[in-house]
Amino acid sequence: MQNTSEYRCAFCGELNTTFIDISAGLQQSYVEDCQICCRPNQLYIAIDDHTLEVDIVADYVE
Repeated sequence: MQNTSEYRCAFCGELNTTFIDISAGLQQSYVEDCQICCRPNQLYIAIDDHTLEVDIVADYVE
């Protein structure tokens, strides 16, 4: 199952939309480039197992 969710780029602050594959687990982490400034963001994703609400924290990639 896939959902979309939004996060703010850690570099430019613009809103981005990303696909979340819920079947990959309730805790996920991966790097995705910002759709606006193209800089890489480390995404930390937490999915609530009851509501399937997605929480994303974006951080700088060093």
